[in-house]
Amino acid sequence: MKGVWLEDLTWPEAAERLSGGAPVIVPIGARAKEHGHHLPLKTDYMLARALCDGIAGELPVVIAPVIDFGYYPAFAGYPGSQHLKAGTFTALVEEVIEAFVAQGAKMIAVVNTGVSTEGPVQIAVRNIQARHGIQVAVADIRRLGKASDHLLTQKLGGHGDEHETSVILAIDPSVVKMERAEEDYGHMLDDPPNVFYRPARFTGDPQAGTNYSSTGVRGDPTLATAEKGRAILAAMIADLVDGLRKLAPHLP
Repeated sequence: MKGVWLEDLTWPEAAERLSGGAPVIVPIGARAKEHGHHLPLKTDYMLARALCDGIAGELPVVIAPVIDFGYYPAFAGYPGSQHLKAGTFTALVEEVIEAFVAQGAKMIAVVNTGVSTEGPVQIAVRNIQARHGIQVAVADIRRLGKASDHLLTQKLGGHGDEHETSVILAIDPSVVKMERAEEDYGHMLDDPPNVFYRPARFTGDPQAGTNYSSTGVRGDPTLATAEKGRAILAAMIADLVDGLRKLAPHLP
């Protein structure tokens, strides 16, 4: 492995890496967020670590500890799901990044495995740029691994679905309860395409329109396989490594 997790270093080793110009990767992945009846609450956290392990296998980066709390309003009603207010989460991201700036990091990139976290993260990095003149790069999960999209056969997805379940099967099949996986599109198949964004808040109430999900899933996790997951994970890691090399051409 060419890169390292910051948590595995001593402070003098961390100082040497940061002063030497090693890029710092800040992963974001919820450690407690519902993903249906079949996936663990730590699904996003597992993905964040797997993606960053893949980056560290290719590039001499320093991986920060995963930010495992975030802004997840769509899932706040489910027992066990942890959710921060947008302002709290934005401040958290800013303080983490500013600490690395103060410690001499020259290049910082965020790997964000959430969707509702995209807005607050963008605000955070813009605030960092305004205060410090530093451009922090952000890779959001929805932009990664498009080369593997052809493997998916569900009618639509978005949460705890064929895509996510396949990836977790590839990372650690022992945590997946496939016997509990169910196809769950809620009412989304009846929802006509629309140019307008509408915030979601998942609920088991069938009268809740597009917010309805009987299991907390949107998609068909029964179609998931570890083989698909390995291909999806490889495609996402390849995108991240390629993007970081373009941002920092000096990287080997």
